[in-house]
Amino acid sequence: MTEHSVALLRELVEMESPTGDTGAIRERLALELAALGAEVAAAGEHLRARFSGRDRPLLLLGHFDTVWPKGTLSRLPWRVMHGNAYGPGSYDMKGGLVVMLDAIRRSGTEHELRVVLTADEEVGSPTAHQLLAEGARGAAAAFVCEPPTASGDLKTARKGIGRFELHVRGSPAHSAHRHEGVSAIDELARLIVRLNELNDPNRGVTLNVGVIAGGTRENVVAAEASALVDVRVPSIAQRDRLDAALRALRPDADVELDLRGSWTRPPLERSAGAAQLAARAHEHGRELGLDLREAAVSGGSDGNLVGALGVPVLDGLGAEGGGAHADDEHVVLSSLEVRAELLARILREPGI
Repeated sequence: MTEHSVALLRELVEMESPTGDTGAIRERLALELAALGAEVAAAGEHLRARFSGRDRPLLLLGHFDTVWPKGTLSRLPWRVMHGNAYGPGSYDMKGGLVVMLDAIRRSGTEHELRVVLTADEEVGSPTAHQLLAEGARGAAAAFVCEPPTASGDLKTARKGIGRFELHVRGSPAHSAHRHEGVSAIDELARLIVRLNELNDPNRGVTLNVGVIAGGTRENVVAAEASALVDVRVPSIAQRDRLDAALRALRPDADVELDLRGSWTRPPLERSAGAAQLAARAHEHGRELGLDLREAAVSGGSDGNLVGALGVPVLDGLGAEGGGAHADDEHVVLSSLEVRAELLARILREPGI
């Protein structure tokens, strides 16, 4: 590892950047990219950069927002122990940003490089879709510097994600005359049972009711109730099947039912192009002492959005470590250099 990489990682980790408060880290990353010779421009809260080149464009993707609120550093400060660097956002994905920058520095590629760093990835990148589409236009491939799997593998498939709210409106009444009302809570409970029946592990489909709310007092038949639902699917076909099932939900009682929300990320299905990228990465990794394999994972990334546009995507090229979104979040410092060299070698390939 280089002293510069470790120092930059510490600086980025100590620059807290929860979604919605990312201006300082965006400006810091803009300076790093400019120092490497990029044309850099803010795009709303996001950041884009371009390195000129003669060969087909390659797209580099990352994000600089984290799930951690301001003030987390007072409880979870930067610290280095046993070769690991700990701190909020270190693994997801400030270590990956350091890898990306070092790889660009090392690559000397003839490809045009486009860099898109988003500021709201942790909430589904709702304001970055157009920027990502612009970056993907005409690109030969996209490389995502999110972390690899726990075993260090690269990602060629990710599940699509839907976030929905099920809202039920019933009829209130005094609890002593319960038969005069229609409980929204009771009907929501019946619907939750049906929602859970949509889980299908054999097909890779998961549905989770994560938050429920409803009612006003214990002696009032609940007039309203709602549930927040997370749905994850491995393919477009499964997405369409689940979407139809959700929209076909019907209540048993005389209540109003409203399904809100949307699919925030399409599935990233393994493509032939992604498989070829993974095979090339495997060869480069073997020369660097890495035994890289392909993996399909449940979490989404901006790679899902770019892959849906037909661009081959190789994900998981960031720093090794663990504890994403958890108190023990950390980066394996020795992985910074080898992962940067891996990405640099991929970027140098003329035939992509």
